[in-house]
Amino acid sequence: MFTIGDFARHGRVSVRMLRHYDALGLLRPARVDPASGYRFYEAAQLTRLNRVIALKDLGFTLQQVRAIVDEEVGTEELRGMLRLRRAELEAAAAAAAHRLARVEARLRSIESEGTMSNHEIVVKSLPAVRVAELTAVAAGYRPEDIGPVINPLFAEVDRRLAEAGVAATGPSIAYYEDAGDGRGGVVVHAAVPVAPGDGHGCAVVDLPAVGAAATVVHRGPMDDVLPTAQALARWIDDGGFRSVGYARELYLECPDDEAGWVTELQEPVVRA
Repeated sequence: MFTIGDFARHGRVSVRMLRHYDALGLLRPARVDPASGYRFYEAAQLTRLNRVIALKDLGFTLQQVRAIVDEEVGTEELRGMLRLRRAELEAAAAAAAHRLARVEARLRSIESEGTMSNHEIVVKSLPAVRVAELTAVAAGYRPEDIGPVINPLFAEVDRRLAEAGVAATGPSIAYYEDAGDGRGGVVVHAAVPVAPGDGHGCAVVDLPAVGAAATVVHRGPMDDVLPTAQALARWIDDGGFRSVGYARELYLECPDDEAGWVTELQEPVVRA
């Protein structure tokens, strides 16, 4: 099972939204601790969450969404709804393109339900690494919150290191932590491995080694990472592990065409 914070991260929604869905009866926790009142969720509940978010993005009210998901609308009918919305979004302004990508990611997660995952997931240790980094706070962990923050950060890190003549010693890394602002903010770290003494104009940080991390390779734009990330979440839960932090993102290949990107997600885990 996952705490409400862990489940929110894997579902790419806010804790506040999950509490709201609980109050409306849209998505009840799998268990509520009678002593503390803490909510706990199962990975299987990502199925219902995906449907709720997809239908909400189609423009349905939350009351309508509840009626639809309670009637267990099939994948084929949901696919038809999403494709109609996709056609509308493609005719809209360029600003809607990122929202379209998020809808597509939810669709792929829905379509993969009940099928064998083709993601190869490996548990391995991660070595310590020294990085030069810049940080900023994003409003949340949703792709639309992270993308506008992390892309300029990496561009600025690369610019500063290039001006200083500092060469990267490995692939770039993104990692995250709670901002502790009470509003679900996330501290975004854009990090580039460097040799000792390098990092001009950036903070130099030693990322500690990780004893065990569940890892999976994602291919394509990070806007489309949701199905891969949720496959990892299901594997962690099914395998008797517990997540102990946000997943790192190791950018193995980053050509100009994001369709060719190769990113390894590295989520620290312990035995549940």
